[in-house]
Amino acid sequence: MKRFTDFAFSSCRSLLQNKELIRYLEESKFDAILTDPVIPCGVILAEHLSLPSVYFLRGIPCGLDFEATQCPNPPSYVPRGFSQFTDHMTFFQRVKNLLFDTQNLFLCDFAFEPYSKLASEFLQQDVTVQDLLRKGSVWLLRLDFVLDYPRPLMPNIIPIGGANCAHKELPQVEMHFRFLSLLPHYVFLCRRIFGFHHPGISKSGIC
Repeated sequence: MKRFTDFAFSSCRSLLQNKELIRYLEESKFDAILTDPVIPCGVILAEHLSLPSVYFLRGIPCGLDFEATQCPNPPSYVPRGFSQFTDHMTFFQRVKNLLFDTQNLFLCDFAFEPYSKLASEFLQQDVTVQDLLRKGSVWLLRLDFVLDYPRPLMPNIIPIGGANCAHKELPQVEMHFRFLSLLPHYVFLCRRIFGFHHPGISKSGIC
């Protein structure tokens, strides 16, 4: 896991230090960025390019997505990651569920502090990853309440469970690509490792 995170961070740093690529992105006049914010390189680029960002993710392990969107996250019925609880908990399970937030704070600091320093250096202003995530325009969450426990959602959070399934007839997949076809024609697609191109988008960039 550490090798992967080190590789992701070094790749992000190399991308941001590539002046030729950054200049190309600035001159291309993209209209939006579609990115997975778990590796927040696309989030940093969106701020630098002054572009609206659309997040495509399953969730951020330490709960930073809740903090960034200011979404209610009651420990009484929203089980924390790796707690193995359900949405029906006893009193002591709820207390233990609440205590999971403490370790999440340390996990967030450990995982995203290097990116906060990198973003501050690149943007030449003091920022944190959470500050940048708050500027996300739309959050496309790969969850479905048929399989996931109920939880509050903010107005700009759209559940698109099934978008990663291979079956072509899934209505969620069709809805997802219909959403992409409604995006402006110049969209910069930034994924953690892989990108994709949709026929409805005439120009796309990938990182």
